[in-house]
Amino acid sequence: MNKDVDIEHWSRFADEWTTWARAPDHDAFWAYRASLLAFIGRGAGEALDVGCGEGRVSRVLKDCGYQVTAIDPVERLIKAAEQAGSADTYKVAAAADLPFEDHRFDLAVAYNVLMDIEDVPGALKEIRRVLRPLGTLVISIVHPFADRGRFAGPEADAPFILQKSYFGRERFEGTEARNGLQMHFAGWSQPLESYMAALESAQFAVTSLREPVPDAKDRDSRMERWNKVPLFLWLKARILPI
Repeated sequence: MNKDVDIEHWSRFADEWTTWARAPDHDAFWAYRASLLAFIGRGAGEALDVGCGEGRVSRVLKDCGYQVTAIDPVERLIKAAEQAGSADTYKVAAAADLPFEDHRFDLAVAYNVLMDIEDVPGALKEIRRVLRPLGTLVISIVHPFADRGRFAGPEADAPFILQKSYFGRERFEGTEARNGLQMHFAGWSQPLESYMAALESAQFAVTSLREPVPDAKDRDSRMERWNKVPLFLWLKARILPI
């Protein structure tokens, strides 16, 4: 698979994603935003938003108190993030080739971006390079279990059905439509063990793990089902001492 396949995809659908992501309370991000802010925590210093998209996680990082640098390999997404005042600094760059000196950042966040990267171990090694020795990496991914199944129906108590093997790595592409908007998604699905192996190879140790549920005030009928099966997996990791 061409390593630029996801750059091509997100370049093609950059405007579609910006509209989708900025519609208030539209997708699952909004039902977890307050919990995400609490998980990241208040801080100071320099933060790197890896694969920033249109900038909504960069805006969360600013709310947490950080000086934020936003990077994305898709120029149109960087322009959208900049137009919204999402960060303090912007660069068009891929996670596996970061244009920064060693040990620059106190915090790096990869929010739902590792699923879009073919060489996850290589990207994590590059993130480690630009993190300070006591820095923190925060990762969000769609939960690998949720990736491999579906709910049997629209009801809040509908059973979750595992459609295919949890194991193995595979490409996914699909379209979601909601409230008059649509979004074409694409990326990679792989089990948690693959992410852990990539973190190990990059000399990261996981220090915190969360399987969040939707924030109580946002538990509408569409999100209620995700109180029994996790939609997201959040990790914090630190660099292992040499």
